[in-house]
Order: sequence, then structure tokens, then C-alpha cells
Amino acid sequence: MIRQVPCLIDWGKAYTAGCYNDITPLYFARGLSTGQIPYLNSDVEYPVLTGGLMELGRRLVAFLGGVSAPGVTEAQAATASRMFFGVTALMLFGFFLLTIWAHLKMSRPWDALMIAISPVVMTEALINWDAMVLAFTSLGLLFWGRRRPWLAGIFIGLGVAAKLYPVLLLLPLAALCLRTSRWRAYGQTVAGAALSWIAVNLPVYLATPKGWMNFWTFNVDRGADLGSLWYALRLVGIDLGDPSRLEILALVVGGSAIGALLLLAPRRPRLSQGVFLLVTLFLIVNKVYSPQYALWLLPLLVLANPRWPDWTLFTIGEIAYFIAIWAHLAGSFGGEAEGGARIYAAFVFLRIGVQLWLCGRIVVDMLRPAGDVVRLGGLDDPDGGLLDHAPDAAWLRSLVGRPA
Repeated sequence: MIRQVPCLIDWGKAYTAGCYNDITPLYFARGLSTGQIPYLNSDVEYPVLTGGLMELGRRLVAFLGGVSAPGVTEAQAATASRMFFGVTALMLFGFFLLTIWAHLKMSRPWDALMIAISPVVMTEALINWDAMVLAFTSLGLLFWGRRRPWLAGIFIGLGVAAKLYPVLLLLPLAALCLRTSRWRAYGQTVAGAALSWIAVNLPVYLATPKGWMNFWTFNVDRGADLGSLWYALRLVGIDLGDPSRLEILALVVGGSAIGALLLLAPRRPRLSQGVFLLVTLFLIVNKVYSPQYALWLLPLLVLANPRWPDWTLFTIGEIAYFIAIWAHLAGSFGGEAEGGARIYAAFVFLRIGVQLWLCGRIVVDMLRPAGDVVRLGGLDDPDGGLLDHAPDAAWLRSLVGRPA
């Protein structure tokens, strides 16, 4: 909240003071300031639960006396926008507390401190509405670890209805359930996710199919954007055109490699390790890599690799990029002639390089589980639910010649 003060006083300092957020400008750009309802009256580039949280914030502003209606004056809209940011921040803080609670209920509650004091949270948690999806994702992992696959699926589905990436959890889970023949639990999880996702999406789709489709068409049609590998390559003179096909190819090849590792590693990897690898792959090859997407990785890193030195390296990489993107947008690096674009690209490559290093560390733990700090003392996958201490399926043992 302190970081936001310069923008609340003067929005013109959004880049130079590093206080930019999407919440305030989208309050105007998506018609919330004039009483328009997301999807019904205005296009929103987010899944329905994020749009629903935006609408809830608008209604809370009206409840508290702010004006959000056609014909609103400039002064009334400015006051209401500050109220909107305030109530949104409180709601996001509630979701953040829920995330912390979920991690306190997992097998290593002390690791929740890595999330609670993270500078990544301090700098990026109020850029967008991502705190909601963090809570749903962490709750999904918590309930899977508690051997409650239906509840795990319900929260994963809610996460997908807020931001798309939690659907990636189902892929490493599929590989590990295939390895251990835990298909019934996996089916329950997928069913729970599908039901909760449909429950919140279907009403919006029936009310406005075009408005509901906007999120999907927006993301398919967009080109290489800020923070992405493809954008950085273009800045250094390597223009690959529309990266959509390359993105899909990289996801297929990289995802297949991760799946093979989960299936064939000498000892079954932990679920959070596979999830971290796949989400990181998705972010690195995605067409846009916004600074707040680091929040997606933070809880997964804490579960997959809870080492303070690696947490520190992750923090340094993300904060360096956080500073660099606002400097780039403010023109502080200079123009093309001064090499400003290449300086920004270097920070993009630094961020990606740090994440690849962390992935390498996790892969080493997967191949040499004796060095995995979570497994010290004879533990297997304490947050793996039905996967914890599960033996490999007979078909896999016969395929690779591994004893039971």
C-alpha cells in the first residue's frame, strides 16, 4: 500500500515511482466508472471470476457512497477510483491471507514465511487481481495433500475461472497418477474442477456469449508483449513474427519432457516439483510475461524447493525485472540509439535465466532425491496426498525393469 501512495497522489508517476497497477486504469477503461457491468456491458480480458471481483469492487464503492453511474463527473470518478483501489486492495489482502493459511496447514508450515515476507509480494501483489488465483491454487494443493480430491478439484476449477494457469496442475498430477495407478482420485479431481469451472462460467456464457468469449479471443490474437522471451528477442534484432506456433511447439516439447521425467525418474518426484516446472515453462514461452506473474511461481517454488538461497536468487531476479520494466516504459534506459531496448531485454533474459536455474535445481532433486530438503528424514511427498509413499504401478515396473 505504501508503494501505491505516489500513484494515488499523481498517476503521472506510475512508471517513474514504480507504483503502476492495472486496477485504477481498468476502472475507467472497462467502464466500471460509469456503471458498466463486465462482460454484459463492456469487454474484459480476464476469466469470469476476475471480472466478478472487479464488479464486486464497483458495487462496494457504490455501497460506501462512491458514484459509479452514467454522467458521473470527473471529480466523482476520481474519488470513486481511489475507493475502488482501496476496496480491491482489501479483498486481495484477504485472498493473500487465505494463501498463507493454506501453506500453514501444509507439511512445512514454517516455509509459509517465504511467502509472507516476500519482496515480490510487496512490489507486485497490487498490480492486478492475481492474489485470488493464488488462494484457490494453494487451497487446491492443500486439499489434494489432505486426500480430498473432490475439494482439490473444486478449488483448481475456481482458480482456472480466475486465471487460466491452474489448469496446468492437472497435467503433472495426471503423470504421477498414471505412474501410481491413482486414477479414481485423479478422475474425482478433474470432475470437481470441471464442475466448479462450469458453475461459474455457464451463467456468464448464457447471458453474453460474446462477452464471455472475449478473454479467449484476446489471448489468441495478441502478439509478443512485454516481458516475454519473444518480445526480448525482437528488441535485440531477432524477429520471429507471430510466436503462437513456436509457443505451442515449446509447450508440447517441454511438457512432454517434464511428463517423461515425472514418469521415468528413478524415484517418483513430488507433485509440486512437476507443477513448478510446467508453470515456469508456460510463463517462459508465453506471449506476455507481466511482472505480477512472479506471484504464480512464488508459492510453487516454496513447495518445490524451499531453500532460502534459491528463494533469494528468485527474489533478486524478479525485483530486478520489476525495476527494469518501469524504467523501460518511462524511457529511463534511453532510446534505441542509446541501447535502451537492449538493456531492458537483458533484464528479461536475466529473469528467464534465474528461473531456468531454479528449474535445474529442482530437476537435480528429482533425479537425486537424497538431496531434496523436503525428503530429509525419510519423507516421500508429505503434501502429495494419495501419492505419498505410493508404489509405482506394475506396468511401469515391468516397462523399465524396476523392482517393486
